[in-house]
Amino acid sequence: MTAALVILQVGAVELNWLTDLPQAQAKAKSDNRLLMIDFTGSDWCPWCIKLNKEVFSTPEFVAYANKNLVSVEIDFPRNKQQAPDLKKAKQQLQKQYKIEGYPTVIVLNSQGQKVGQLGYQPGGPKPFIAELEKLKGK
Repeated sequence: MTAALVILQVGAVELNWLTDLPQAQAKAKSDNRLLMIDFTGSDWCPWCIKLNKEVFSTPEFVAYANKNLVSVEIDFPRNKQQAPDLKKAKQQLQKQYKIEGYPTVIVLNSQGQKVGQLGYQPGGPKPFIAELEKLKGK
């Protein structure tokens, strides 16, 4: 019984990442939330892995994100196969948002306007959440 409880708790500490940007934008608009787009190299970028482990995977950030954000992951893995059309769509977004390195987190308001850009920062979820809170009013 204890093992089942642990599994449930681990499962509860995950962000609900969307991968369809238009769908996410519609949700952000209808829910009046910020849209956080994480451009990442999930299986090769050390800073991306660190950001995910130290911020995005923490219960504190997940709770914050579930109330305040619509989260989108645009992943550029090296060790996973992706369909050519998916790769092309991701490259278009990379170009559109002028992504030059990973991780880059683009923050849009509920109207789809860019209000900020973040990356890895030390200190866990608290400073990252503080930066997002600053962007809420923009």
